[in-house]
Amino acid sequence: MRNITRSAFFLVAGLLGLAFMPAASSAAVKQISDYQQAAKAANVVFQLPHWEKTPAQIQATLETAISVSDQRLAAIIARKPEQRTFANTITALDQAYFPVTLASERLDVIQEISPSKEMRDVATAAIQRLETWFVDTSFRRDLYETIKSFAATHPQVSGEDAMYLKTVLRDYRRNGMDLPKEQRDRLQLLKNQLNDLQLQFKRNISAAKPLVEFTREELEGVSEDFLNNKAVLGEDGKYRINANVTWQILEVLRNAKREETRKRLSIARTSRVLKENTPLFVKILKTRAEIARLLGYDNWADYRIEIKMAKNGKTAWDFLQQLKTGLEPKFRQELATYAQLKARDTENPDAKIHYWDIGYYKNQLSKSRYKIDKDKLKVYFELENTLQGMFSIFEELFGIRIEAVEAPYKWVDDLRLYAITDAASGTPLGLLYMDMFPRDGKYNHFAQFGVTPALRLPNGKYQRPVAALICNFPPPGNGKPSLLTYNDTETLFHEFGHALHTVLTQANYMEFSGTSVPRDFVEAPSQMLENWVRDKKVLDRFAVDYRDHKSKIPAEILNKLEELRLATIATYYRGQLAYGLLDLRIHMSNDPKVFENVVDVTNKIIGDVYLPVPEGTGLIASFGHLGGGYDAGYYGYAWADAISADMASVFRKAPGGFMDKDTGMRLRKEIYAVGGAREIDDSIRAFLQRERSLEPFFEFIGLKK
Repeated sequence: MRNITRSAFFLVAGLLGLAFMPAASSAAVKQISDYQQAAKAANVVFQLPHWEKTPAQIQATLETAISVSDQRLAAIIARKPEQRTFANTITALDQAYFPVTLASERLDVIQEISPSKEMRDVATAAIQRLETWFVDTSFRRDLYETIKSFAATHPQVSGEDAMYLKTVLRDYRRNGMDLPKEQRDRLQLLKNQLNDLQLQFKRNISAAKPLVEFTREELEGVSEDFLNNKAVLGEDGKYRINANVTWQILEVLRNAKREETRKRLSIARTSRVLKENTPLFVKILKTRAEIARLLGYDNWADYRIEIKMAKNGKTAWDFLQQLKTGLEPKFRQELATYAQLKARDTENPDAKIHYWDIGYYKNQLSKSRYKIDKDKLKVYFELENTLQGMFSIFEELFGIRIEAVEAPYKWVDDLRLYAITDAASGTPLGLLYMDMFPRDGKYNHFAQFGVTPALRLPNGKYQRPVAALICNFPPPGNGKPSLLTYNDTETLFHEFGHALHTVLTQANYMEFSGTSVPRDFVEAPSQMLENWVRDKKVLDRFAVDYRDHKSKIPAEILNKLEELRLATIATYYRGQLAYGLLDLRIHMSNDPKVFENVVDVTNKIIGDVYLPVPEGTGLIASFGHLGGGYDAGYYGYAWADAISADMASVFRKAPGGFMDKDTGMRLRKEIYAVGGAREIDDSIRAFLQRERSLEPFFEFIGLKK
């Protein structure tokens, strides 16, 4: 599945005893071959992909994948009606798409992480062709007639098989396959154009390198570790901050004392690719609107949300508006608090809080009122210790084992690879790459990417999944290891939750495996895992001062962190709601004037719901989520947060708290393993063992129902 990520986008824009020794580190690094006997016994395929290392190999992969998938589709169509069975017609459809999906996911990783610009560019071109193949195949009349005629025999199926048949027929309907040929042809053309536009939109963002030059004086307040980092300090003694790199942006926006410094960096951030991507996005919006209209939907939002939990744009809009209204008093109160801090700093009683001030004054509030210096907390979250501590926690909670494995091929020297197996049986479950640090041309946020999807193969074996976590943590330097912020640690737990969702799958169909669930639910299981970082008992397992290997975070600091979270929660969510509402506003419209003035329209919403972006900028142009994947879906973060809070409440009430093994295994069984193989409400109910409630979410954000 395409990358899954926490809202790193908003994270940037809105903030504008003994040493732990992991079991895995005490043993020799394993080889993939060490797992093959167990894989054979479990009847699973457990292997790494063959990574393309040259443009020619990418081209060969492209051609082979299309050829094999075409042959499999041809075999489905060629069978006579009396020869067709559910297995060789419906199940075979999922298996036929596997070769192209496999190639597409792997090449997607290459285009986002390869150190070679040529490889990234060639991979992007290959993905465009694969996306065209997907669209063209979805419009094949011969294939549709084959599936439709077999479905008309009303095969007696249940469970996941019935769910898959229902999904296939639904998707054909949503693709307009019963429309007249002229309209189908137009839809096919528009969908291919849309794919090309979306790919270019995202590549422009990834390729951007907006450098903002500062003197040391202009970066007053920023940590010495940051100032001495070779990634930002030039040989000429000047500092060049890349406004497209998350960790650099956050460090400056949170700590730079000079408002002009924060403002300049915010302008660069919200202006990157404005010129290139604004006209592209206008075309994207117009294309989406025409597709929705041809398919009989009122707008693109209704089309996209139909298959999610919210079902339509209005439900999503009303949900966000309800939160916006409920948070209004607290939001104004929080802004007033920040303004007081700024008035004290500037000796201007009329000081106003601007977009570029939020991150800084949140940090100042943390230090002044709550006596928390988040930079000083970094010593408790040395990367290696944090990573292995997290592994130990989830090994225990979910009954798994995580072991370092030698990667036969590395696209970067410090690439990591881990094998995840079932602790009780030894059955291999999945493989996980981890690419930890930023570099030029690399995807610049935090996300999980699929590499090899899981499914039941035609020979009966189960293809176990491979995933990759693409991260951008502060690299080691100046004689110090990589030290994570508290927020970085939350992000690590969150993204690893997506990886668990992927590797713990047991769904037979690729269509339902791993994170292939409704988009307004997919963040919930991962968002929930951020709670583990807020729990003293959990943190004490690994969060020790790397300098003495024994000092732990005092309980009073964690209590203060929770107080601070509640004291700034409205600011955070109003930012989230601004992005969700602007997304719905432009995608619930069919007005060409809205599309052509999309920068002004969306900037106004951000200003009305949150704070105005810098004049002359356009955040929408670099809003990668809306370039494809989360379009008409950004509301899903808040929607999933509500479910996440409800799920986390189950752990809080369990005998073992956040380390309750019975609850952990139920989460693995009812949520992670099932994926999208049944209605998501049924999965949530099975885990909660009751109906959903909003009460835990209202408590989480400091509101009462």
